[in-house]
Amino acid sequence: MTNKNQKGFSLIELLIVVAIIGIIAAIAIPNLLASRRAANEGSAQQSLRTISSAEATYYATAGNGNYGSLANMMAQSLVDSVLGTATTAATPKSGYTFVVGGVSATAFVAAAAPTTNAGVTATGTRDFCIDQTGVLNGRTSASTTPANSCGAAGFGPVGN
Repeated sequence: MTNKNQKGFSLIELLIVVAIIGIIAAIAIPNLLASRRAANEGSAQQSLRTISSAEATYYATAGNGNYGSLANMMAQSLVDSVLGTATTAATPKSGYTFVVGGVSATAFVAAAAPTTNAGVTATGTRDFCIDQTGVLNGRTSASTTPANSCGAAGFGPVGN
């Protein structure tokens, strides 16, 4: 007498489940990557706003009428060490590198660029900059090096 009451899944049933999981992953992964890029860009925008506020505070206090570099503002605890050292691709903040340039008594330019701006592993698709006017500008990323000026080609106010 043989026992015909076998329990378990057949190979076909398992293959159907694997195929369904594959289809769901093919749909979900691109959306997940796009969400990560958007989050990185939002973080970069907020970091530039933080730098702009820190510059205004530095100008009015420790700078004695001059704007400061990231190192100056980090020394005064106006920016944290993660943002203050996010100046190279080796030490990015949320996939972006930052630079503060054009520092003088009358002006500064803070800019951010994605460490990778193309392909599946892109950390962002836009460059951003802000200057002493406090207007945040953006453009489609042309390189992984932050801009020197908000007046550079392609920059326009974010949100317009």
